[in-house]
Amino acid sequence: MDEGVLLERLARVYSPSGRESRVVSTFVGIARALGYATRVDAAGNGVAWRGRGRPEIMFLGHIDTVEGDRPVRRVRGQVHGRGVVDAKGAIAAALLAGRGFVGPGTFRVVAAVGEETDSRGARHLLGGRRPDAVIVGEPSGWQGVTIGYKGELRLEATFRGHRTHYASPQPTTADDAVDWVGSVRARVASHRGESPFRSLSAKTIGFESRPGSDPEEARVTVDARIPPGLSSREVEAMLRPGAGRPSVRVLARFEPVEVLRGNPVVMALTGAIRAQGGAPTLWRKSGTSDLNLVIPAWRIPGAAYGPGDARLDHTDRERLSVAELRRSAEVLRRALCELTAGTRGLTPPRPAAGP
Repeated sequence: MDEGVLLERLARVYSPSGRESRVVSTFVGIARALGYATRVDAAGNGVAWRGRGRPEIMFLGHIDTVEGDRPVRRVRGQVHGRGVVDAKGAIAAALLAGRGFVGPGTFRVVAAVGEETDSRGARHLLGGRRPDAVIVGEPSGWQGVTIGYKGELRLEATFRGHRTHYASPQPTTADDAVDWVGSVRARVASHRGESPFRSLSAKTIGFESRPGSDPEEARVTVDARIPPGLSSREVEAMLRPGAGRPSVRVLARFEPVEVLRGNPVVMALTGAIRAQGGAPTLWRKSGTSDLNLVIPAWRIPGAAYGPGDARLDHTDRERLSVAELRRSAEVLRRALCELTAGTRGLTPPRPAAGP
């Protein structure tokens, strides 16, 4: 199957979070045509695998996208369309990488649902069998490997109070909300590290006020990005208003993650990049991914990898060259061979067992 056609088939099925069933069916059909065994799990994730037994290497990609359908087209060797970078290109590369895999061990490709909202697909996997290593499919560029993501804490604070005359010295409910945002900024500024990745940051991403009613109400949403060394609970305690102030609801919580640059997955990927004539770059990002969930839970070697320029994520300019897709697939193929051959410190191959 032509690499570009494979990516186009995935990208042509519009799949924002919550509406992934059609593209999961497409993923399953493509995987079967490439020789994988397949199923759809209870969360709606598409799962494809080749080989048997241990070690088991999981490629955890996500098949959902942000909202906003875009026409899919190929222009001068580049596929344009929603999700080709984030992150259907990574899933396509993984399927291509494993199409000839026969072991030792098992290679499992997961097209997870819901990553752009609540990561329900990855959360479902945490209750199942733990693999021996994981590669999370996110755009890093074919020469890049992502080893760190900041955590996230999203808080919605609702302020309520009684209406007063605007000429009164008493602050309005909206004033209380604005004052809280100011205190958040001040507290965050005191946790600045030597780089953006090592610094706590926060942005106000929503503000709603209903002045003139009684009681008044103001609602503000703040999104904090958490560096390694701080937990989301610590940040919540730092930012949460004092007793008797607004009600606060946690909308999202992800812990920061940073893997060792010498772990077997990072070493296998960087070695495979060099074998392709590339110069590996290790990335640490301010966003989040499913790596934030699975590494703390499974405590296994891992990293994130996939073709594409992450600066195009969530934009109308998403595009991925077929040449980069091919290079990434070859990097993954080589890394998979090293990891399953037991040359990178993983569990040695055991007698074959069911997938």
